[in-house]
Amino acid sequence: MENQPYSTRDSWVESGQGRLLARCWQPLNHGDELGGLSPIVLFHDSLGCIELWRTFPAVLAEHTGRQVIAYDRLGFGQSDRRTDKLGIGFIREETQRFFPLLREQLGFDRFIAFGHSVGGGMAVYCAAMHASACEALITESAQVFVEDRTRAGILDAKEQFKQPEPFERLQRYHGEKTRWVLDAWIETWLSPAFSDWSMQETLPQVKCPTLVIHGSEDEYGSNLHPEKIARWVGGPSHMEIMPGIRHVPHREQEDWVAKRVASFIETHLA
Repeated sequence: MENQPYSTRDSWVESGQGRLLARCWQPLNHGDELGGLSPIVLFHDSLGCIELWRTFPAVLAEHTGRQVIAYDRLGFGQSDRRTDKLGIGFIREETQRFFPLLREQLGFDRFIAFGHSVGGGMAVYCAAMHASACEALITESAQVFVEDRTRAGILDAKEQFKQPEPFERLQRYHGEKTRWVLDAWIETWLSPAFSDWSMQETLPQVKCPTLVIHGSEDEYGSNLHPEKIARWVGGPSHMEIMPGIRHVPHREQEDWVAKRVASFIETHLA
């Protein structure tokens, strides 16, 4: 793309279990200002990867004037495959095992955490467990407990992915790892052992400003989730319920979400 207002750089992060692909979007029109600004780190959803963020990281970098970092979790996208089953503590595990390696190998300390869907839970854990380094938290369509509506949405998706076309679409992004990606999502969230999972005890440990974004028509979670996040976090919080929007606000209203995040960051981190 000619005259794009950002540059990109790919890096491989060694995890000891396999390599993770990370991509950085660097805005070009902010000069030396970037040196003192913490990056925004994106955590993808259960079927996601870098490529499925599409143009949003670039738009977010342009509106915020900050570096944006996204990475493929182990087993997803272009990162190396994994064969083990996700344990019920996989959301916390991402924060404990993999995120510190990303910080170390990409060379950043302070950060802003932005997570979509289950990635929102991972962003919450990052904000809680690295409270001194996390400057702000943004959750989008995040779940904080296993709701009947969440399970119903997953059961519906499970039936849809029995058809070849949806599976082949997902396969474009995950290749030979696609079946593992689907099973990791469906079987983990529908497992009886996972039914009591909740972030109620973790959210009060989040001390930074928090922006909670949720679509009113989200098929994987009611408004109870953003309401609980906004109420339970230990720092100042702002909630945005987007009318008529489903589970992927940054795809349905990309520019609005990027501008709202930029406004939130400018208000709290200026």
